[in-house]
Amino acid sequence: MRTLPFAWLIVSCAWFIAPMPGNAQPLVKRAITIDDYFTQADIFQLAYSSKHIAYTEGRWQEATDDRKADLWVVPTQGGPSRRLTADRASDRTPQFSPDGETIYFLGNRKREGEKRPPYDGKAQVWQIDVSGQGLKAVTRLDGGVEAYELSRDGKSLYYLVHIDKIEDDWSGLRSKFSKLDYGHGQNRHGQIWQLDLASFRETKLIDAGRNIREFAVSRDGKRIAMITTPDDKVVSFEGQSRVDVWHASIGKIQIVPEDVYRKKMPSPYAWLEHVAWNTDGTKLAFNAIFDGYPAEIVIADLSGAAPTARKMDRPLGEQVRGYGSPLAWYGPDHLYFLAESKGRVRLTAVIQPGAEGPAFMIMTPGDVVVEQFALAANTLANADYAMVMATPTRFADIYVQPAKRLTNVNPQAEQWKLPQLSVVSWKGAGGQSVEGILELPPDYKKGDKVPLVVEIHGGPTTATYFKLQYWIYGRTLLPARGYAVLCPNYRGSTGYGDKFTTDLIGRENDLDVEDILKGVDALVEHGIADPDRLAVSGWSNGGYLTNCIITKTTRFKAAISGAGIVDAVMEWGSNDEPAYTMVFKRGLPWSNPEKYHKASSTYHLDKIRTPTLIHVGANDERCPPGQSRMLYRALKEYVHVPTELIVYPGEGHGIAKYRNRRAKMEWDLAWLDRWVMGKKK
Repeated sequence: MRTLPFAWLIVSCAWFIAPMPGNAQPLVKRAITIDDYFTQADIFQLAYSSKHIAYTEGRWQEATDDRKADLWVVPTQGGPSRRLTADRASDRTPQFSPDGETIYFLGNRKREGEKRPPYDGKAQVWQIDVSGQGLKAVTRLDGGVEAYELSRDGKSLYYLVHIDKIEDDWSGLRSKFSKLDYGHGQNRHGQIWQLDLASFRETKLIDAGRNIREFAVSRDGKRIAMITTPDDKVVSFEGQSRVDVWHASIGKIQIVPEDVYRKKMPSPYAWLEHVAWNTDGTKLAFNAIFDGYPAEIVIADLSGAAPTARKMDRPLGEQVRGYGSPLAWYGPDHLYFLAESKGRVRLTAVIQPGAEGPAFMIMTPGDVVVEQFALAANTLANADYAMVMATPTRFADIYVQPAKRLTNVNPQAEQWKLPQLSVVSWKGAGGQSVEGILELPPDYKKGDKVPLVVEIHGGPTTATYFKLQYWIYGRTLLPARGYAVLCPNYRGSTGYGDKFTTDLIGRENDLDVEDILKGVDALVEHGIADPDRLAVSGWSNGGYLTNCIITKTTRFKAAISGAGIVDAVMEWGSNDEPAYTMVFKRGLPWSNPEKYHKASSTYHLDKIRTPTLIHVGANDERCPPGQSRMLYRALKEYVHVPTELIVYPGEGHGIAKYRNRRAKMEWDLAWLDRWVMGKKK
């Protein structure tokens, strides 16, 4: 690998992808359109038995203005996938019966005019044969089921429900005016019940007096681990969540020591996720995820009278993928998780994760991004696994060991002209090496100067991955329209070592901005980007950085700010996770006002000259719409820069509705064509 200020980093894939049989005739390929986006299927969740893999597959439906997930099954030895449900419900969390012949899952079925479960639109546990026959509701609860787990022997079902419960001096008034929103959120207490599948007798096991975010049952059924919080507010989840373990023998709860992910961490604001038991019920693993710091895996030992816990040692430079990354044990001492490194995400196994210096094995080397996985232990020597995996040349599909692709959920993509993907590097702020994912038009030839759109990821404690991806923020679509797209993994991103991630703390609107702008410089210097046709865009933290960047330079002909922050104090006071702001600004607004001021673009909005398109969800609690309205007011009424504000009714931090996603994509293309390409109607 050459060490140049700007080097193409193309690593050969060490993990062989077996092709699927098919028509060998060459296809006539065509340019991608917005319509193509809505033909895509996405694989959400997996369950793995010895004979079949069950999965949920989401597809867009214009008629219902949303995306529904149906249950599918595919043989592990290969063969066509079969759709098991297709009734406009959204199905999730499939689990196999011990014999592998029945699939349990959650689904929210609705019949016109029906007000009683299981067809009132509330989620219930359902079951269906792998043949697609025998669909029936297992639970019929008013209010529905939030989560469930099938016992190891298949004889009983554990499920989670919540009840509204708050008792204080104001309980009477809150009850009387129950339709109002209150500052404390909903004080919903979790209950875990056990349903005997032979007699259908229900037994309440746990009434925690706390909100239960998720739970996991040990294989012998003697213990249940739960991630709990005082209430359902996000601010409670990031600072007051803990792991409770219920013991069936005594009917009481033990708390896993909290100091390992609070006091002993550089930030006390951990989000806890994905609690998982080992096979003999003596160890428990869960993720502790932080803003500004790398995610960690915590291993709790419950073999003694009182639980102990320690942070799993990680290899130098390797990071645990946070937010939605599953954990799974094979045997008592092998833990599988997703490790992140330089834009790749690989399935990794660790032996003795609770010991010092455990051994790690990368199961999927090369240029791969593993999005989900499931284990099916069928030998004493190792564990088989199934994965949802994407590469730089293929959209995500299901694979099994060893490297066999089972599905082809997007065959229409074989007709598309796909962008040219590569990893590029440059020298960022202070000479630090920075990387990004570069997408070039399908027919790009070396020496061509093309318009460039910088697409900035959110987080910032995440990364853009080296995989083929067609989504609403520009990737794949913009190259089809002749644009290059640079997705910089700027300072604060994950996968480049702990220091690279933590360097951004206290340096927002500084290191990150310089890293990104130097990446643009490199593309211009190497004759790829046309300096007269540049644009910048992003969503969430990417929207925030877009706002920052256009106050510092006028080089961009257009900007697209999605759910972007302009004022850090208002962000701390109004968004649903204030810990993010406190971590990056090193304190509260009154204790460190200088950091809040420096991180805010509010005080420099008069310097903006870039035509700016602004998107935000009307119900966004993460980056509330008041921030976008502030930016719009400044540009429209006082700075007099071309701008448009689009507020999406009913949408939160992400855009979920079919028509709204289409609107965003069409607005973005029109804005770029007008201000970057100079096209006028």
